Amino acid sequence: MRVLGIMSGTSLDGVDYAVCSIQSPEKIRFEDHWSVDFPKELRARLHRAAANESTTYELGETHHDLGRFYAAGAKGARVDLIGLHGQTVFHSPGKATFQIGEAAYLAETLRMPVISNFRAADIAAGGQGAPLATIFHRHVFVKKGKHVAVNNLGGISNVTSLDWRKGTDPGIVAFDTGPANILMDMAARHFSKGKKRFDENGTLASKGKVNQGLWLKLTKHRYFSQEPPKSTGRETFGEALFESILKFKLGAEDLLATLADVTASSIATGYEWYLPPVDEVILCGGGALNPYLYARIATALRELKSDVAIHSSADFGWHPQVIEASAFALLAWLTWHRHPGNIPNTTGARGPRILGQISIPSS
Repeated sequence: MRVLGIMSGTSLDGVDYAVCSIQSPEKIRFEDHWSVDFPKELRARLHRAAANESTTYELGETHHDLGRFYAAGAKGARVDLIGLHGQTVFHSPGKATFQIGEAAYLAETLRMPVISNFRAADIAAGGQGAPLATIFHRHVFVKKGKHVAVNNLGGISNVTSLDWRKGTDPGIVAFDTGPANILMDMAARHFSKGKKRFDENGTLASKGKVNQGLWLKLTKHRYFSQEPPKSTGRETFGEALFESILKFKLGAEDLLATLADVTASSIATGYEWYLPPVDEVILCGGGALNPYLYARIATALRELKSDVAIHSSADFGWHPQVIEASAFALLAWLTWHRHPGNIPNTTGARGPRILGQISIPSS
């Protein structure tokens, strides 16, 4: 099957579309990818929704307008099935999650079935509803005889530990380590008065100095000492926290340097506290395209294990921007074939569950 995966993450900058050819979870091949930026007005509405500043009327309209936007970006795609993550506007781990973007518009436009709302079934089974890309990481990046960590750097950083040094199957641990780009992107928008959505290539951060006072405040956040399974989002590392960060009155360069170092340090802390020593780390997501952040993370991880190999997912034929969308293509394939998509020990669910809801166009 040719499956289209659609992902828009916590950075709220746009949508990634990835087409994968899937024969089985072990036989998945990347075929095509494109991205579409959110228009300024829609992006502003999504920010308000994620910050709990929308009325129910506005949220309802945004849900449908976003569905139309997803469909317009996918128009012309020749696929057999679609997996839509949607835009997370609320995530309370283990309690509730809400991804907006009405799937019916994709089904109507492409005349193909759409799987959406993946996270709810895991939460109903007692899980966190996240992370869900784990099963894709397991099938694509696992290496027998090695302990590989796949680390996605979106708005939030999440890691999948694939430890196949013993036994017949890999041991899998996955959790959100904390912020990746989310706070840095907020800083870039703040200092540019909305003209820049992120610090391209880490240019500003590379010129700054880490502020120890702010670094200590952020690295002592209670989330980092919470044991897995765990997941997080804007509710913890979003607008409210950023407002408290601004009270330090740092310039753009120093603030971005500090936030990049917090991301790197929190990732290393998660590895040190909750994972056995890692042989190889594969970085993906938008943050993997930021050379300054990439270097800071590599330095922090090599302080734990000097010979750890650090790679981009691009080194294995998967562009960093396509991993999450491709994961939801695989999750859609699994649901269509009535296979579970969650890994219970990583989400905390009571057992494997078939994820998502299906929108099928009329003939």
